Amino acid sequence: MDIQSIMRSVVAVRSIIPQEAFTAGVLGTEREGSGVVIRDDGLVLTIGYLITEAEEVWLTTQGGHVVPAHALAYDQTTGFGLVQALGRLDLPAVNLGDSSKAEVGDEAVFADGTGHYVEANIVAKQEFAGYWEYLLDEAIFTAPAHPSWGGAALVGNDGRLLGIGSLLLQMDRNGESFDINMVVPIDLLPPILDDLLTRGQVNRPPRPWLGAFSAESDGKVVVVSVAGGCPAAKAGLRPGDIISDVRNEEVQGLADFYRKVWETGPAGAEVPLRILRDGRESWLRVKSADRNSFLRKPQLQ
Repeated sequence: MDIQSIMRSVVAVRSIIPQEAFTAGVLGTEREGSGVVIRDDGLVLTIGYLITEAEEVWLTTQGGHVVPAHALAYDQTTGFGLVQALGRLDLPAVNLGDSSKAEVGDEAVFADGTGHYVEANIVAKQEFAGYWEYLLDEAIFTAPAHPSWGGAALVGNDGRLLGIGSLLLQMDRNGESFDINMVVPIDLLPPILDDLLTRGQVNRPPRPWLGAFSAESDGKVVVVSVAGGCPAAKAGLRPGDIISDVRNEEVQGLADFYRKVWETGPAGAEVPLRILRDGRESWLRVKSADRNSFLRKPQLQ
């Protein structure tokens, strides 16, 4: 693989978000990461949280050329974000790979938009549940970790894009802990790409969203915090609550909790939750919402 050739097409992404934006308090008003050119006209694939509610986006090439860009779309289900350069990048597109064929133990390169890369190995391919009501059936995990992971490109030995960096996590193995990166597999992009380009979102009913940040502890789902003004807050869900059932069905971990919530119907469906608070059980009925309705829409620059 020609690493330098691939690196040319990985750009730095910088976005400015209004202070009043819904995600400003959690994700900040200035966000920096990377993106990958996937079309010769300057279409850039990144991780969506970098550009959510952005009013300005700037792309910087490895050569220092700065170009304004437009945040086209953010898919809540996969986590992918799309950015369109509004000036000439003159960078070749990186070809998409086949992440389903990537295997544990395979070598890959994890490259960011500032010219730094890590020669890594795939250490796991498994389910991932994120605290922000996010679930991947099979994410890719790599080590050693890249310190600038957000939106960075995971490229296989064939020079094709295997995924986009999302998180830095810790993995325990044989009594030792080490940092790993979680990567969103590229195979999730082709089925939704046309919708994102033409509609700005995928043509499917939005999932019910509660607005609760939760963690799994010993198989139990514990509420860590609740977003202000969201359905969970309005229903009275509080930090420290343990969610034991959804619609009389026992919750068995964070991923199972999300799946049970999403099975209640589209956004707006009522989600009955049995909770344990201070040793007492009670029921809450949460009228879910479409998460996108809380977010500022992209504005063409």
